[in-house]
This record gives sequence, C-alpha cells and structure tokens, in this order.
Amino acid sequence: MPTQKRARTLNQGQFQRLIKITMSTSRCPERDALVLMLGHHTGMRVTEISRITVADVMHPTGKLRSEVSLREAVTKGCRQRCAYLVTKPLVDALQAYLVHRIEREIGTDMASGQYRGLLPHQPLIFSGRGSGLSQNTKRRVLETGEHRDYKACDSLQSHVTRLYRRAGLAGGSSHSGRRTFAGKVLASTADIDAVAQLLGHSNIECSQRYVDIAPAILSQMFADAL
Repeated sequence: MPTQKRARTLNQGQFQRLIKITMSTSRCPERDALVLMLGHHTGMRVTEISRITVADVMHPTGKLRSEVSLREAVTKGCRQRCAYLVTKPLVDALQAYLVHRIEREIGTDMASGQYRGLLPHQPLIFSGRGSGLSQNTKRRVLETGEHRDYKACDSLQSHVTRLYRRAGLAGGSSHSGRRTFAGKVLASTADIDAVAQLLGHSNIECSQRYVDIAPAILSQMFADAL
C-alpha cells in the first residue's frame, strides 16, 4: 500500500509569506487569513473551522472567548475538545474578520444588542456569497467499531490548498496548519500527550505520526516559539 503523502509544515517565515500573499490576492482576505490562522494557531481542522459559530468564539456581551469548546458533532473524531484563542495574531485576525462581517451586514441582526449584532448561531466563516459553507456527509468507523456520520467541508479544504499553491508553498494543504501546530507544541513542550490532547487524538500513536518531522525543522519551530 503506498504511503500517504503528508502535508507540508511551515516555519515562521513561510507562514508570514502565506498570510502576506493571501491578504494581497484573496477576494476575501480577512476571512482567508483567519482560516489559516485558526489552523496554525489552534490545530483545528478545516471542517471544524467551517462549523464553529459566532457564539463559539464570542460572549453575548461581544467579548471574545479565549477558549472554544468544539462539540462532538463538529469534530471528525466525534470527541469534544477545546481550542484556545490566545495568540495576538489570531485574536487580531478574528477581530478584523468580525469587523468585516459587521460592516457588510453578513449574518447580522443589528436590532440586537448582543454578539455585536451578529446572529450567534450562524457559522463564523461565511462563503463569498454571504452564506454558510456547504458540508458533505461522510462516514467513519470509531475505535469502538461504531459507524458514525460526520460532516466535511471539501470546498474549504480545496480553497485552502489553493491559498498555499498561490503562495508558492508546494506540498501545502488544508492539513498543513494542523501539522505545523502539532510540531510547534512538541518543540516547545516535548510533551506528546499535550499534542494528543490539543489535536483531539485518543492515543499518542496518531499524534506521533503528525509530528514525524525532521529534527532540524523541530529545532526551528522551537526557536520560532520563543
């Protein structure tokens, strides 16, 4: 059986290049930059990013949450976990996209005094046409042997891969953010259990496959994290 090709991991300079080119070439730069940031700064899957809501990232008062609870129905592994919105670049990108949505009245109820006028249970990430992103139903077998349907946002996965290609980052894909995040966590903590917890893996063997990264790259990731 052929070995599945793994998504490319990025160093800090490459990621900055990706964001810069995305901001200058995308039709919706605020949205696309936020999607990339969420992958690289929280380890969220693209489909998870497509399914979180305004209420997941914001209190009714309009204050941003520092922790997002990813519901079982949202995650591919069908296991609840938390993602953390704590880095300044990510928070700045989130604020910029919320302003973009409010100014263009995308998914808003301006008569409401809550959630900055945004509809709380609408998706955080909208398509260019001002609607939620389409989801495809797929099925997976859990470790218990149970079959479970889950949603996958194939359109956003393809779009993110195009963003990497546009930035000249061969081998980059919608999974690059998650792999890069895992490598940074391992480089800065040396704790594979922490990687597994943050990625939502039930065992560390799966996480070890994520962070099978050359020592020189891990060393650079550690330097970037300081």
